[in-house]
Amino acid sequence: MAEQISVGIATHEQLRKRALEIAKGKRKRQPGEPKIWFTSLQSLARVLSEPNRELLRIIDESHPASLAELEQLTGRKASNLSRTLRTMSRYGLVELVPGKQRSVAPKVLVRKLRMDLALVG
Repeated sequence: MAEQISVGIATHEQLRKRALEIAKGKRKRQPGEPKIWFTSLQSLARVLSEPNRELLRIIDESHPASLAELEQLTGRKASNLSRTLRTMSRYGLVELVPGKQRSVAPKVLVRKLRMDLALVG
């Protein structure tokens, strides 16, 4: 598990340009560069809202074996948890580990974030 990871904010166009430069060998990932990118502060705020940060805390402390167990722990509906956890998984914040009888156990991958945000340029 990564104890701390960097996140960055960039537009879709900036991320596309960066990815193409890396693919063409014109740019290399630098140590300390963000590993997770959001396209806006609003998207970062939605993913890391207070209720979602509380969800991460509960997962990290309780280690639920399934979404059903997490539903009991949080009082959130399974459909809401599933959608939220899939989003967090796409950003690399959690892992959804397959369990018994088609169940999925969430696992926190990142405990702290450091933000890289250019205010100008």
